[in-house]
Amino acid sequence: MQKVSFELNGEFVELNQLLKLAGLCDSGGAGKQIVASGDVKVDGKQELRKTAKIRAGQKVTLGDVQITVVNA
Repeated sequence: MQKVSFELNGEFVELNQLLKLAGLCDSGGAGKQIVASGDVKVDGKQELRKTAKIRAGQKVTLGDVQITVVNA
């Protein structure tokens, strides 16, 4: 599994934007489609809310990539 660390500059980042910023898709719109497909998990649970607020300490998984969100 590939592990990626994402530094959060604010209070939260929307899930679809996180996928874009982490380089897992080309745009926020593509991120929304990925979330809608049901392939994204947040802290081990399937997440279908495209703009779910992801905060520091949470882990987002897509396929074999795990993104850990940390404070900047």
